[in-house]
Amino acid sequence: MKKMWWKILGVILVGYGLIAGLVVPVPDLPVIHESIRNLFYHVCMWFAMLTLLSVSVVNAVRYLSGFNMHFDHRSVVAASTGIFFGLLGITTGSLWARVTWGAFWTNDPQLNGAAVSLLIYASYFVLRNSMTDTEKRARISAVYNIFAFTMMVLFLLILPKLAQGSIHPGKGGNPMALIGLDATMRLVFYPAVIGWVTMGIWLYSLKLRIRLISEARD
Repeated sequence: MKKMWWKILGVILVGYGLIAGLVVPVPDLPVIHESIRNLFYHVCMWFAMLTLLSVSVVNAVRYLSGFNMHFDHRSVVAASTGIFFGLLGITTGSLWARVTWGAFWTNDPQLNGAAVSLLIYASYFVLRNSMTDTEKRARISAVYNIFAFTMMVLFLLILPKLAQGSIHPGKGGNPMALIGLDATMRLVFYPAVIGWVTMGIWLYSLKLRIRLISEARD
């Protein structure tokens, strides 16, 4: 039970975020209006993705420092779990765009950066599956993982902030960039972020356990 407390906490916080996100009062901002509630879901999924991709690249570096296959397993499982949350994030973002801008996709730096980042990581898995030599696959994948993480930071976190004319929430073309979150929204948003990140780590630990058991049987 002592090892379960953080998992229980994650479930509670995600449940709290899902429910409270629908009922708490939110500011009636121009353009986004009630769709601002998607912040409690969409952004939290991206936080989970970023956390897991960070775990993945750290384990890629650890693998290269000693060529211990255990770190390769950790790295690939964290990457696949992170991309799962990334796909959830880009899906909820597309739905948000449809409600707010009238289209599922626009030529916005933030959206394009997210798509490019996911495609780069998709190439990571294509690269892994194209090689049969275990050690060679692990080494090349670890190097590519570092490249993919660097590109993700560039396309998702840096370039959109430098781009002009972005209409993405939190950027120059959206009111949220000016006022930030009010106190009521913070009471939901921050616990929800912790909950989604915790659930992501839990899912990662389950997938890693399954992978290690499968490798041991082989």
